[in-house]
Amino acid sequence: MKKTVKLLRTIALDASDTFMFDVPAVSGEWAVSGAFRFCDQDPVKLSGKARAAFRSGFLGVQSWGWSTLAQIVPATEDDCQTLIELLARQLVDRFGAPDIAIARIAAEEEVTFAQSLCTHPISSLIAIHRSASNSEVHEAFRRLQLREGQHGKAFSFMEVEDDVEPNSDLNGADMGQERRLR
Repeated sequence: MKKTVKLLRTIALDASDTFMFDVPAVSGEWAVSGAFRFCDQDPVKLSGKARAAFRSGFLGVQSWGWSTLAQIVPATEDDCQTLIELLARQLVDRFGAPDIAIARIAAEEEVTFAQSLCTHPISSLIAIHRSASNSEVHEAFRRLQLREGQHGKAFSFMEVEDDVEPNSDLNGADMGQERRLR
């Protein structure tokens, strides 16, 4: 029997990502934080759709596009290894990693971090908020919960659970996960 793990997949509850981002992720593809995509850019100088991707986008690994939400889903160890290999290949092909071995190490770190966000139940939705200060990028994550008995457009029925101010210290046990990148 294969061990079950949790990973993130992009999810589109409405068409808003197609307006927010230059390249929206395909709903249902594997996702990682994707903050590394901004390592060679000054976040303060970003504008428009690039700024939206920086501030609130999860990276869809296959499409190399952005999603405002990710969903916690069950996965196998094989899925995890497939995701690492796909991300490593993308890091070489799209991001200029010098070789697949170095890219695989970076991909493993990204996937491990994505797994660390999956402490809540399957199907939980996760949102991200990135900010930059003093040459550091801060990532804050929160879980969104559907309101009981409501349905409709995505943002008319979402309620923030465990909402945390983006620049505050977050407790990993409460989902609060913050990562600083230099």
